[in-house]
Amino acid sequence: MAMEAAVVVPRGWRLLLLVSAAGLVALGAPQPPNILLLLMDDMGWGDLGVYGEPSRETPNLDRMAAEGMLFPNFYSANPLCSPSRAALLSGRLPIRNGFYTTNAHARNAYTPQEIVGGIPDSERLLPSLLKEAGYATKIVGKWHLGHRPQFHPLKHGFDEWFGSPNCHFGPYDNKAKPNIPVYKDWEMVGRFYEEFPINVKTGESNLTQIYLQEALDFIKRQQAARRPFFLYWAVDATHAPVYASRPFLGSSQRGRYGDAVREIDDSVGKMLSLLQVLGLAESTFVFFTSDNGAALVSAPSQGGSNGPFLCGKQTTFEGGMREPAIAWWPRHIPPGQVSHQLGSIMDLFTTSLALAGLKPPRDRVIDGFSLLPALLQGQLTDRAQLPLRREGAGHPASPSPALPLRDQAPQPHLPPPFLLCWESPGAEPRTWHTPILYYRGNTLMAVTLGQHKAHFWTWTNSWEEFRQGINFCPGQNISGVTTHTQEEHTKLPLVFHLGRDPGERFPLR
Repeated sequence: MAMEAAVVVPRGWRLLLLVSAAGLVALGAPQPPNILLLLMDDMGWGDLGVYGEPSRETPNLDRMAAEGMLFPNFYSANPLCSPSRAALLSGRLPIRNGFYTTNAHARNAYTPQEIVGGIPDSERLLPSLLKEAGYATKIVGKWHLGHRPQFHPLKHGFDEWFGSPNCHFGPYDNKAKPNIPVYKDWEMVGRFYEEFPINVKTGESNLTQIYLQEALDFIKRQQAARRPFFLYWAVDATHAPVYASRPFLGSSQRGRYGDAVREIDDSVGKMLSLLQVLGLAESTFVFFTSDNGAALVSAPSQGGSNGPFLCGKQTTFEGGMREPAIAWWPRHIPPGQVSHQLGSIMDLFTTSLALAGLKPPRDRVIDGFSLLPALLQGQLTDRAQLPLRREGAGHPASPSPALPLRDQAPQPHLPPPFLLCWESPGAEPRTWHTPILYYRGNTLMAVTLGQHKAHFWTWTNSWEEFRQGINFCPGQNISGVTTHTQEEHTKLPLVFHLGRDPGERFPLR
């Protein structure tokens, strides 16, 4: 049954928001709300004061949470940057949008400058859909969905771009490998370590300040034009090699990584303050999160904290995929709320479309769900996905065969309590309720529903990498769990109760 609620916007533009299965319908509104998505790079669940970081060095983000809603159970779609970003902008699992590997089992895929692939033209990304509702769209920072011309952000719905197609790795010698380029729209305006210096020895760089100014200028221009905007602020200061500008270097109790976090926190504070000064706060939905967990392989000096969770980036343990997440929308989201809604980075796609009064594309499976019932009403909802057809007595129902194979919902063998799609006598049509899915490359590694998580495969990284000093789980050796060989548990999954055991140390079987 569709849930409905009315929320009245009292100032500026009058808007009645109807939350239903069809999304958010705007009645009599001059324009829909602005959307500001703040995506961090390799920032961990435990890096913010509001999540318990003991130094308490993120006052602006902590205030954002106090004025909005905190999501402690929010997940990436993959424990690596490129597939996670593709999932956010497409609303689809990496196994559907092309960001997965087929040449190795359970290996993550991404797009460094040596790789010539990128986001397929067939994917309908969030900025291109929002433009249909009149939005101005801009990306600031890291794209990471392909660096060749056909993958350029301005070919996939963005009006403007200031940033780079890849991470700021380097410096390189410009012979065997060039330094990574930086673009302003279509024009290459320099390269990291050259026109945009990063001092690897000291960690000094002004990039976050440049990215902040790009965001502030864009917001001001759209306010002057009275045009709704979508701003995707995807900075990478917390990705190794971490950097910060001179005023922030040495300012943190946590070292250079903490310096980078403090500058990001300050930048977020300046953006929220500008929205308030311009009278846009009540007409701008802001969401803060990260692309994957902290890179413990770079810790402690170049990596963050995943709090109580196991392992980090690259793994499908909680530390690799559970993310900090804060929503802010004054006068709409009640302040000081904590939502235990299971959320995914893909939900930002569907939620943003709902805010714009748009429906998701109907010609493909969309894995994201609208968070509006949780945001506006404080309700916890099932993650309902596809209508199901009857397969016959005693057999599970399955998604409609009218969709291509890559657009049918994944149908892993899910033992109780995760088996959610069995037919009930006389109940038709059915809806398939899906848990959070943890993919690593082309492999479904684990699922979470409610407080329970079941692993079908476990491993951290190979013995070969481990012996070279590459460790995705430093100081966290859990016998039979953090293995360096790929261990299969499909016949008898490894199940944890995440409420009682967030560190995945004590399997229930």
